[in-house]
Amino acid sequence: MAAVRDIDMSDGGENSAAEAVELAKRHLVQPWPYAGSIGSEARSLIGGGEGIYITDGEGRRLIDGPAGMWCVNVGHRREELARVMYDQAMALSYNTPWYTMNEPSAVLAERIAAYAPGDLSHIFFTTGGSSAVESALRFMQFYNNVRGRPEKKLLLSRGGAYHGSTYLSASLNGRPRDRDWMDVADGLVVKLSSPDPFRRPADMTVEAFSDFLVDEFREAVKRIGAEKIGAFVGEPVQASGGVIVPPPNYLRRIREICRDNDILYVSDEVVTAFGRLGEVFASKEVFGIEPDIITFAKGVTSGYFPLGGMIVSERLLQDLRKSNHPDAMYAHGLTYTSHPVGCAVALANLDLVEGGILDHARAVAPYFQERLRTLEDLPLVGEVRGIGLMGCVECVADRESKDALKLDYEVGKRIDAHCHALGLLVRPLIHMCVMSPPLIITRSQIDDMVAILREGISRTMDDLRKEGVWRG
Repeated sequence: MAAVRDIDMSDGGENSAAEAVELAKRHLVQPWPYAGSIGSEARSLIGGGEGIYITDGEGRRLIDGPAGMWCVNVGHRREELARVMYDQAMALSYNTPWYTMNEPSAVLAERIAAYAPGDLSHIFFTTGGSSAVESALRFMQFYNNVRGRPEKKLLLSRGGAYHGSTYLSASLNGRPRDRDWMDVADGLVVKLSSPDPFRRPADMTVEAFSDFLVDEFREAVKRIGAEKIGAFVGEPVQASGGVIVPPPNYLRRIREICRDNDILYVSDEVVTAFGRLGEVFASKEVFGIEPDIITFAKGVTSGYFPLGGMIVSERLLQDLRKSNHPDAMYAHGLTYTSHPVGCAVALANLDLVEGGILDHARAVAPYFQERLRTLEDLPLVGEVRGIGLMGCVECVADRESKDALKLDYEVGKRIDAHCHALGLLVRPLIHMCVMSPPLIITRSQIDDMVAILREGISRTMDDLRKEGVWRG
C-alpha cells in the first residue's frame, strides 16, 4: 500500500502545488478525459477563491469567468455558508432518507415551492443536475406505468442540449462529440433541431425560424404519435451548447403542444435557476411557461455543497394518488437525497440571494450584455449572445458562411490560455468562450473581464495569422 501524504496548500506554495499536480497525474481520473491521457493528466490547479476571484496553483489571481461551472452564484469564500455547513454537520451530519427525514429539507422544500410557477409544489432532492434530470425521467416512466400507459415513454430533446452524465440524462444530450464513444439509450430519444437563431438558414428570419422549430415539433408528435411520447426535456437557455437563447415565444408554443398532447414538459433549470437570469426560476418569469417538472442544481447551494432536485406538479401527484395502483412504488432514491447539510447550505444561500444578490444581478445584467457585445468588432468573433449573466462569444473563420475554425477545440483553448495568463478564467467550448460570472460581479469588474477577453482573443488572432491558418 502506498504511503498516504498530507499536502499543505494553505500558503499557496509552488512546491505543494507541484506535488498535487504529480499526484493527480499518478492517481486522479479527470472528467471528460481522452483515452490517450486518461488517468495520467493534471489540469489547472485552483488553490483558493474569494468573491469573483480564484487563485491558481502559481498564486495568480483570476476572475472566475464561469463561476466554477455556472454555480458559484454568491461568490467564493462566503463565511455565512461555511458556518452553516459546520453548524449543521455538528447538529446532524446525515440521516437515511429511506425511513427518516430532517428539518432543513422540509423547510427548503417549502421555500423552493413558493418560487416555483403554477402548481409545482413538491420537491425531490438529489445530489446534482444529472441525478435531478434522471429522477425526472424515471418519474415520467413511473407515472405512465401507474396510469396504464407503458408505451408512452419516448423523450423529445434537441440538438445542442446538455442534460447530464448519467445514462438516461446523457441520452438526451445533443452536443457534438459528447456521444461519439459512449453508449446511450437512442431508442428512447427523438432529437429535434437546436433552437439556435445564429445557425438558421441565411434567408430565414428569426420569426420564420421559430415557426420552423414549432412545425418540426408538431410534425414529430404527429409522426411518432402522442400516445408514445412521455416528455419533452429542454433548457430555457441551452447553456453548455453555447448559451443558445431561443427565439421569442418559441418555448410558449412548444409548451402548448405538449399540453394539448399530454406530453410532460420538463424544464431543465440546472443552470438558469437561482439568479442566473435575474429570477429564482426563469421558466415563467423570463419565458412565460409553466412546466410540469423543473429540475435544478448548481446555484441552489452556489456550489458549496452537492445538491439538486426536481419540482413536480401537484396535478401529477394527484393523478398518481387517484390511480388504481396505490401500492405502486416510485423505486428511486439516492443515499444523499435530502442531505441535511446540503439543504441547510441551500437555505442560507437563498437568504443571500433574497437579501440583495438577486436585485444586483438584475441591475448589472444589461451592462454585462452590453459590454460583452463590444467584442463583436473583432474579426474572429461571429456573434456575441446571451441573457442575464450568461454570455457566449462564438468565433468563426468567416462571418458570411459562419464556418467554425478548422482548429476546432484549439480556438477556445488558445483564448482561455491567453486569458489565464492575463487574469481571467474562461470556459472554452470548441470554438466558443462562455462567461457566467458570480452574480455579485460589479460594473468595474465586468470592464476588467471584457478587457482581458478582448486581449485574449486579439492574441489568438495574432497566433492564427502567424501560423497561416487564418487570414482575418
